[in-house]
Amino acid sequence: MKDSKVICVLSGGMDSTALLYDLKDRGAEIKAISFDYGQKHKKELHYASKNCGKLKVEHTIVDLSAITQLISNSALTGDIDVPEGHYEDESMKQTVVPSRNSIMAIIANAYAINIGYSDIALAVHAGDHAIYPDCREEFLIALQDLFNVNNYEKINVYAPYFDISKADILKRGLELGVDYRNTWSCYNGEEKPCGKCGTCTERTLAFVENNAQDPLYEHPEDWFKAVEYAKEQE
Repeated sequence: MKDSKVICVLSGGMDSTALLYDLKDRGAEIKAISFDYGQKHKKELHYASKNCGKLKVEHTIVDLSAITQLISNSALTGDIDVPEGHYEDESMKQTVVPSRNSIMAIIANAYAINIGYSDIALAVHAGDHAIYPDCREEFLIALQDLFNVNNYEKINVYAPYFDISKADILKRGLELGVDYRNTWSCYNGEEKPCGKCGTCTERTLAFVENNAQDPLYEHPEDWFKAVEYAKEQE
């Protein structure tokens, strides 16, 4: 990616933050884009801005709250309670936001075209495939096909974490010096992580696999409970 001009789609979570640091490490010219689509865990946007400030990356937050009512049939954007358990549980389908990645990718593509950038970077990974249709290989292939005919100049879809686990991404992020206190994953968006939703469970297991403690858990007993619960879900 050296010398590439990349739009990084940045949620503020641990995966896209690692990708942001990774792109910086690889010498890419980066602009980051985040989206307020009415998600319950909107505090992730605060961390997205914080990391961009640290890395001196220009950051744009796009307000999509006007369409929240059109994509409200999800535990992340509507009145449905966020389910607990592992990502591969059937209940996790309630966290699918209709066409979320499609909408974000199309806007990022338009942004890239507008400013003459060559790539958009997405932090989808292997752990997403079970539940999220817009994180699977066929989606990325179709997205690239669309980008190929959507403009005079080709915009590349860059998804380097597509076939690796969250634990592998965390390992890379730790190597790059990502401060995981400045990331947010929990779908409930409260003051502290719930430790039981799908993304909390997957995050906890990633830290355990790397023999590390998630710094978002300030008290050892809270971390112990999160680990105990996550292991029960495996």
